[in-house]
Amino acid sequence: MRVVLQRVSRASVRVGGRTVGSIGRGLVLLVGFNGSDGEDEIDWMARKIVGLRVFNDHDHKMNLSVEEVGGDLLVVSQFTLYGDLSKGRRPSFVGAAPPDVAAALYEDFVAALEARTTRAVETGKFGAM
Repeated sequence: MRVVLQRVSRASVRVGGRTVGSIGRGLVLLVGFNGSDGEDEIDWMARKIVGLRVFNDHDHKMNLSVEEVGGDLLVVSQFTLYGDLSKGRRPSFVGAAPPDVAAALYEDFVAALEARTTRAVETGKFGAM
């Protein structure tokens, strides 16, 4: 499982010209899965992200979690995090979980985040451009 996260003041995901997920202050999570990921990896990552202290406190030190600052989460599936560029000129995605497996892992990850925070957890649409 790979996650790239970014602190944001606001963010949204549009699919087909329609906004499907939107947050104010919080974290955007680009999430990719491989075939060996399971419940243990999902639980560990959800706990880690919700508790991550990446927001500034009153002393301008990264000391507060997304929950402590009243932030929300926007989760976007991103299989390209498993792109392998080591050979040739075209990326290989054989390390990424197959779409049916990844879709179930994505839903499980969103549920794990929702179980660990009182804040909103918004999503994109799995598999959409």
